[in-house]
Amino acid sequence: MLCLLLGFSGLAQPLGAPVGQPGWFLAPTYPDPGGRMPVGHGGLVLSPQSGGGLMAGCADDITRICTTGQTGFYGARECLAKNISKLSGACRASIMALSPTSVPPCSRSPICDNPLGGRRTDLMRVEWKQTMGYRYAYPIDLPRGGGASGVGIDSRGNIWVLQRAAPGKPPLLEFGRDFKLVRTVNESVTGRLEKAHGIKVDRDDNVWITDANKSVVLKISPQGKLLMTLGVRGQRGDWDESKRQRLLWQPLDVAFGANNDIFIGEGHSNESPNDTGLAPGNMIGAARVIHLDARGRFVNQWYGNAVGPGKFSMAHGVAVDPKNGDVWIADREQYRLVVYTAAGKFVKTLQLRNLACAIAFDPTGSPWISSGLDGQLLKLDRDGHVLGAVGNGSGIGTGQFIEATYMAWDASGNVYSGDTSVGRVTQMIAPR
Repeated sequence: MLCLLLGFSGLAQPLGAPVGQPGWFLAPTYPDPGGRMPVGHGGLVLSPQSGGGLMAGCADDITRICTTGQTGFYGARECLAKNISKLSGACRASIMALSPTSVPPCSRSPICDNPLGGRRTDLMRVEWKQTMGYRYAYPIDLPRGGGASGVGIDSRGNIWVLQRAAPGKPPLLEFGRDFKLVRTVNESVTGRLEKAHGIKVDRDDNVWITDANKSVVLKISPQGKLLMTLGVRGQRGDWDESKRQRLLWQPLDVAFGANNDIFIGEGHSNESPNDTGLAPGNMIGAARVIHLDARGRFVNQWYGNAVGPGKFSMAHGVAVDPKNGDVWIADREQYRLVVYTAAGKFVKTLQLRNLACAIAFDPTGSPWISSGLDGQLLKLDRDGHVLGAVGNGSGIGTGQFIEATYMAWDASGNVYSGDTSVGRVTQMIAPR
């Protein structure tokens, strides 16, 4: 991706950075284990041979058959499926246990991979020096399985974790303030999630989760009951009120306005021109933000097409600014944040040096991003300057991430984030 190269140019960070901004350096990309490596007590990452991770029986087959760039979960799965006759018995069983995928791999969109050559795993990544004094802990023991795609915290301080769980295992788990398991929400409520993605907790303690591949957003009560489904499971398409067609297209994240309005961020690189023409009338296929009222009724939507002022190639994260109600969009692969008013009027674009995987506002109203494969959470000012960093970069060691994800804060100011490729939740303990 061209944007992956631009991310390190002198134009990547906004000019006029504040005095005292932490320095940065380049660090290598750790190979993506893609959820195959199980995690033991205290966040200890174990070898795939110890069992329990997704496709855990395929570690040797991936090394033997797949090329660099196909080691992450989805890339490896595609590689193995094309070579099913060459797989070991254990690997074949692991592949057959997975739910069938309903979304074609990204192939023709310009953001599928770097058009100038090279793979994402070959990149050197910007890592910021840590000056904020956070420490790292892993107090939550998740079931062995896939990565933790996000964390939400309710008004009681309970921690909700969305996990890319193995088939038949609960994808949504609630832990108390003592980090003990309180509740599991099973597939009988959520359905089988093909690609568990974003998670948010609203002011009424309802938990909202997205399934990117099945193209639905689910609202779940504090007691674990399904309250609302937005979109139609397994049907990707455009939201078109004139046709009474209320479909979603790779929903990734949700955010809420002060009046409980809902903002859905869509677009995960499988869109136009890669994934259009699936059904009559589904021809837009662009990343977008869909604005609904609190009851799920359509208000507005606006689009990105990767190029130009106010555009975005994906809305991988969305958040509402608590100070003025503006909607911030994390355009991950273009290394930028794009800001609109709640009415859909473009405000500004903030270019960054890092991937913008998720955007959130902390309890003081300051914006943060998780930098995904860059392996850090970054505190920003409203001009996009980095004020501080938390995280030890790309990897599976203490304080490291393969892909830092959706984040949340507890009442003590500690921040939590999952890792889509490693089944653990990192607690980043704020200095007292």
